[in-house]
Amino acid sequence: MRWKLKSSAYKRVPSRDAAMDLDVETPAKMADGGAPSWRMSLPHVCVATLTSFLFGYHSGVVNEPLESISTDLGFAGNTLAKGLVVSICLGGAFVGCLFSGSIADGIGRRRAFQLSALPMIIGAAVSALTNSLEGMLLGRFLVGTGMGLGPPVASLYITEVSPPSVRGTYGSFVQIATCLGIVVSLLIGTPVKDIDRWWRVCFWVAAVPATLQALGMEFCAESPQWLYKCGRTTEAEIQFEKLLGPLHVKSAMAELSRSERGDDGENVKYSELFYGRNFNVVFIGTTLFALQQLSGINSVFYFSSTVFRSVGVPPNLANICMGIANLSGSIVAMLLMDKLGRKVLLSGSFLGMAFAMGLQAVGANRHHLGSASVYLSVGGMLLINKQQYSFIADFISEFEATTTYMISI
Repeated sequence: MRWKLKSSAYKRVPSRDAAMDLDVETPAKMADGGAPSWRMSLPHVCVATLTSFLFGYHSGVVNEPLESISTDLGFAGNTLAKGLVVSICLGGAFVGCLFSGSIADGIGRRRAFQLSALPMIIGAAVSALTNSLEGMLLGRFLVGTGMGLGPPVASLYITEVSPPSVRGTYGSFVQIATCLGIVVSLLIGTPVKDIDRWWRVCFWVAAVPATLQALGMEFCAESPQWLYKCGRTTEAEIQFEKLLGPLHVKSAMAELSRSERGDDGENVKYSELFYGRNFNVVFIGTTLFALQQLSGINSVFYFSSTVFRSVGVPPNLANICMGIANLSGSIVAMLLMDKLGRKVLLSGSFLGMAFAMGLQAVGANRHHLGSASVYLSVGGMLLINKQQYSFIADFISEFEATTTYMISI
């Protein structure tokens, strides 16, 4: 099967230049004078980022309540079962992300969001109501499929509906929403030690934003790029008017038309993503993802309460500090993304991560320092969280939305 991969978010530049310098962006200039207002597209972007909020929430929802869940469901002391409750969500996410692209292209971005919300609602309800380990695993797996399907579509949708002047800033909303989801899950999980079966409330809360997104997407604009690709030109113009205002419809449609005519019609097979110019883009994107995961960030999200408690640090206070570090990093990235460019911030973030890991290594191997070694380890963990969720995650979020399209440049 062959797939025609087109670019509508960026002007076409020589493939050699695109492969060597991913930080060069050339958004179309609006011929009608002045850039379109960001206010019209903001509500649509906010609804789309609810799926990222849910991703963050479900990443941290079992952090504090895991011990209570294991006690109530009868697998206390079973480390394998606890690990499955945490990790099976990622297994579901793997399944969901495999189909996210084809679903978004097949039924449109809005319907893809609504489809991703469905297993999140059902999975949250199953997890909240279950009285067995098997039911918890089923609920977490269903939630995971929605987590895998929704965020890639969110990155794509935000790129397609955002005015070029604020595209990087809006891309940062994905990470800010994820960080907010983590913070909210940690805060909601705080009373779990004092209130019996509070962990069930934690899962019920997750169904609220999923339901809001499913309903809110009924009032959001469909991606004009997707409509144009489907030959629904009139509908694409209507959506551009909703997103950019009537003064910018003609120029936006002209840019889509130029992008279409600039395509040489080349069809790309999936096998061609692994050699030649296409491989450069795929390699850079996947390497960034791998480096992000190898930082150990997921272990912090899932088991920070256990880790902090084992070294004598109050987990509630430490988790709040961790959430604040994540959120502050994303806010800094949002403010600087469109001013300094992606590569500068990405390099700074990796240097910061290296420094943070160095602190952790020193703290772990200098036990004679006493309490100072604990402070070094915890400080390094908080710092790496800040760096991880500042520039790296924002760059990857935008890269995720545009990698497929850039292949055809």
